[in-house]
Amino acid sequence: MMARLAAFFAFIIAACAPALLQAQDAATVGAIVERTFASLIKEHEVPGLAVGVTAGGRQHLFYYGVASKETGAAVNADTLFEIASITKPFTATLAGYAQAQGKLSFDDHPGQYLPALRDTAIDKASLINLATYTAGLPLHLPNAIKTFAEAESFIATLKIKTAPGEMRLYSNPSIGLLGHVTALAMNGDFTSLMETQLLPKLGVRGCFIRVPEAREQDYAQGYKGKTPRRMGLAVFGEEAYGLKCSAPALLRFVEDNIRPDRLEPALARAVAATHVGYFRVGGMVQGMGWEQYPWPVTLKRLLAGNSNDMIFKPNAATHLDPPRAPSGPTLFNKTGSTAAFSAYVAFVPAHQLGIVILANKNIPTPARITAAHAVLEALAKR
Repeated sequence: MMARLAAFFAFIIAACAPALLQAQDAATVGAIVERTFASLIKEHEVPGLAVGVTAGGRQHLFYYGVASKETGAAVNADTLFEIASITKPFTATLAGYAQAQGKLSFDDHPGQYLPALRDTAIDKASLINLATYTAGLPLHLPNAIKTFAEAESFIATLKIKTAPGEMRLYSNPSIGLLGHVTALAMNGDFTSLMETQLLPKLGVRGCFIRVPEAREQDYAQGYKGKTPRRMGLAVFGEEAYGLKCSAPALLRFVEDNIRPDRLEPALARAVAATHVGYFRVGGMVQGMGWEQYPWPVTLKRLLAGNSNDMIFKPNAATHLDPPRAPSGPTLFNKTGSTAAFSAYVAFVPAHQLGIVILANKNIPTPARITAAHAVLEALAKR
């Protein structure tokens, strides 16, 4: 009888062990996130925040505050935040998907798709230069430019002082032009290709360039100081910083990047293409959309790679010949900021670790990165 009881209890313990471990993991992750972000929310007076962590294939999601001060609606799994420049890796993935289908080559030049740019200074650059901000285009187009025709004319007459690949100059028009060319190569509209092809194939549900009417109530209100703000329309805005995402949706994109082998072959190749490094710039390696650092990485090095000097100043770029995927554990990251929203994504595929941060206020970049780094370091030591 005692032997049977012992066997019975052993069976119950074995059956419950996975659930107990999952609960323990969730509690551990929750404690780390709570102690990291409680002070950040208070210090920067953040109205609403969503944090997503993926660890060992499990998602952990945390929601704080309100999506709108006016309505008092709480941040939740459906809340859509402007992810700003984190759109860029999505655009790079779409370009990779086009190449995987044989519709373009990263070695192509813009003039092959846009006759008005043929034999101009920008046509010396390849699509890889556009994707890595090494084509020589400025951070923004002039405010007076309101149409693609005006943007095309501006780019066609732009005097570029450096050869492609010599300098990294962070640029919205650069990745914007890549997205536009990709759409032409795929015989479609960029927004439609993103929303009806790439995102569904990635399994990302809850990211939109044009927020559907049925989801308008989920679009968070951003705040600049106490003033409600949302992004406006701009040429190349959709391609460079136009996505609005929920935390679960953006975390799914991170998981696609951690395990691209689970995607259909062409899409897996597209994601893998964005993990290839092309240029060394200071202490980081620039890929298509993503920036790379050897893991573990010091906070100082991560902050330097995401500093204002990296955003607003030209930085010498050393071409990696041949371009290559990381050979060891690597952290990939990207920041995103609009006037009234801020976001950050970082992940380490080798450790199946990733984090997304979404806020309806522009939290300073160093604060976002410091918090994310603390969470990833704590989880990596478990």
